[in-house]
Amino acid sequence: MGSDFGIRNLFIWCFLITFYLFSVSISAENRITKGQSIRDGERIISKEERFVLGFFSPEGSDLRYVGIWYNKVEKQSVVWVANRENPISGEGGDLRIGNDGNLIILNGNDDLIWSSNATVASDNSSAVLMDTGDLVLLGSHGSDDPSRAIWKSFDQPTDTFLPGMQVYMNVKEGERRVFTSWKSASDPSVGNYSLGVDPRGSPQIVIWEGTSRKWRSGNWNGLIFVGVLGMRAIYLYGFKLINEGDGKLYFTYTPSNSTDLIKFSIQWDGIERQERWNEGLESWDLIQNHPVDECDHYNQCGPFGKCDIKTRPLCSCIEGFVPQDWDQWSRGNWSGGCIRRKKLECLSEVTRDGFLKAERVKLPDFVDYVGSEDIKECENKCLQNCSCTAYAFVSGINCMIWSRELVDIEQFDEDGSTLFVRLDRSELGGKSKVKKIVIITVVLVGIFCLSASIWLCRRKMKFGDRLNKRNNEMPKVGPSGEFSSEFSGPGDLSVEGQPGTGTELPLFNFSCVAAATNNFSDENKLGQGGFGHVYKGILPGNQEIAVKRLSRKSDQGLEEFKNEISLMTKLQHRNLVRLLGCCIQGEEKMILYEYMPNKSLDSFLFDPAKKAQLDWRKRFAIIEGIARGILYLHRDSRLRIIHRDLKVSNILLDEEMNPKISDFGMARIFGGNQNEANTNRVVGTYGYMAPEYAMEGLFSVKSDVYSFGVLLLEIVSGRRNTSYRSTDHSNIIGYAWDLWEGGRAMELVDPSTINSCNREEVLRCIHVGMLCIQDAAGHRPNMPAVLLMLESENATLPMPRQPTLTSMRHSGNADMWNGNHDVVSSNNVTISVILGR
Repeated sequence: MGSDFGIRNLFIWCFLITFYLFSVSISAENRITKGQSIRDGERIISKEERFVLGFFSPEGSDLRYVGIWYNKVEKQSVVWVANRENPISGEGGDLRIGNDGNLIILNGNDDLIWSSNATVASDNSSAVLMDTGDLVLLGSHGSDDPSRAIWKSFDQPTDTFLPGMQVYMNVKEGERRVFTSWKSASDPSVGNYSLGVDPRGSPQIVIWEGTSRKWRSGNWNGLIFVGVLGMRAIYLYGFKLINEGDGKLYFTYTPSNSTDLIKFSIQWDGIERQERWNEGLESWDLIQNHPVDECDHYNQCGPFGKCDIKTRPLCSCIEGFVPQDWDQWSRGNWSGGCIRRKKLECLSEVTRDGFLKAERVKLPDFVDYVGSEDIKECENKCLQNCSCTAYAFVSGINCMIWSRELVDIEQFDEDGSTLFVRLDRSELGGKSKVKKIVIITVVLVGIFCLSASIWLCRRKMKFGDRLNKRNNEMPKVGPSGEFSSEFSGPGDLSVEGQPGTGTELPLFNFSCVAAATNNFSDENKLGQGGFGHVYKGILPGNQEIAVKRLSRKSDQGLEEFKNEISLMTKLQHRNLVRLLGCCIQGEEKMILYEYMPNKSLDSFLFDPAKKAQLDWRKRFAIIEGIARGILYLHRDSRLRIIHRDLKVSNILLDEEMNPKISDFGMARIFGGNQNEANTNRVVGTYGYMAPEYAMEGLFSVKSDVYSFGVLLLEIVSGRRNTSYRSTDHSNIIGYAWDLWEGGRAMELVDPSTINSCNREEVLRCIHVGMLCIQDAAGHRPNMPAVLLMLESENATLPMPRQPTLTSMRHSGNADMWNGNHDVVSSNNVTISVILGR
């Protein structure tokens, strides 16, 4: 009995030891050493458990392959396959270090299936799976430094590009196809599509189908690929091109968040996809894919054709060109492209050629020359070459010249580049004559209308009171001059010194507005400010309006009234309050707006009974909406406008709680190249004013950024800027900074939203707010950068400087006021973020 007990104990100990050694061999190690074997069913895991190496079968297949895939991703995502052309039948496979020091794969019969085929100086080598997903073969030196590797899987990729991988090219050797697709979703063998780099001129990414191009990214300008719509350049991360000299270059990619799982792959159907793993949803989020639509397919419209996804048919010829085969073109077969309407006459003495300017396009493929000339020299160089068909001057690339058919041109709504297409001078002259005739006609008609407008306005001013007494109905929209003649002139707002033109605007008489507001009764009063009172009104047809009635005692007088109307008639955006009309009679001056049923943001945000209705999702949507509205004012509107009085009470909410910026009485228009201005009259609301504006009267787009930062912190905290009256803090700025610096930023969050908020999103908002309220205007981001930081989960934000509220503008900071770029970039440190179409 004692003997049986001893045997049983020995068996248990042997089993435990075997299990332990087995578990160590398949999970604890990230390497394969000489004498160690990884059999089918076993695996190794990278040091930080990001990647796995082992045997697998694709979905729908029984064949076995050695591959690398993500460790903690629910759905197996294979990024590299060793024996893709020579799979193993059955589960007898074996991965080991061979006698010659190479990595080898054997089948169940010990036949050699695959080898790394490296030149190994010693048979005492080892293979290590790195946390980048790279499998490296190391010599006997004992170092895990991948730069000293004998062989790397990154140097023999299959269909996937991973962060940290280096894609080499050589300008002298031409295009290089690096990645090849699987044959099908269940067959990793080499498919029909490949992805790589064409270094011609300036490098670009290309997808090939067999030997034909399927898609290309456009050339690299040092920050972005100029043919990828929506690609933005941001400091530090993303794609980067390294020049090793002697024509040797390589691309690499660094994610902004090192913990993100990001991959680029060429799918078996020829689609290139960039994806990020969403741990919460346990799925891959698509960041971008190409080709994305018909026009994204290579050369959809043939030589000298242009593809526009918004038009039907998609294809048209560049001006000065006609379809080569009208019959085929009309049937939707555009492959033949277009030919010149009139051939070029390349004369040695006097050239008859000129250039057509094609804006916002994807530049053609196969650029023949890239040089450092300026744009004028680039044009001359093209004219001096009889075979030159077009040129472009692109920042970061400089002069680009084409000497062949122009292929793969796509029209964009935004972004893109400007292409100068060479045409016979007669093709441009006719257009120029027509343009001159149109301009002369417009000027003459404008002079006539202006004269008539002045006469009508004087007549109206003379008989206005008598007409208003007779007429209680809302008038129809008057001629544009009727308004502009009264409020336009040398003293009005202008852009770069040019007086603004009048805009058609409905004019309401006093009796009509009084009737709509029940004679301005207290029951209809919505609120009041320094300008006077705001009333709710109902026009005939039950249209609800808001009436802003300028008080005769108001500090805001005729100038602000004129200013607001002049601006609002020129602005249209979903996040700006819409102007409906105005009323001018005697000393009565009123502006009519669309009615906002939820009144202003402060009526919810600072009301203890209502603030709970603004959960975090609604607050974040309001923050984004305000940012988009300011961005429109600063960059996207026809005029460049500084609001100068952004605050919570000037943010109105519609029935769906969408924010709309109001009150443009203090706003100013900037010229296209103007960065800042000075005023002797500082207007606005203290607490929201930027230091340089409050102290020195200097204002710019960065003044609005400062106000937005204060407003953002108020929305996050649910408290007024001026409500922080303690011994330590006099406003929200000092309080927020102390919490931020102490790592306690979440204490700023309104307790009513703490259960509904996204922690990362809230912290990002607070971080953006702290960047916006920095003392020096040059340190603050502009609104395009602010919106990108708010909406990008992976943007790396700079650290803010401590606000002191006593900042004065120093001469040493003068350069900070002269730039208007979103970001700072250099040749060595860049990021590229790809945004969806």
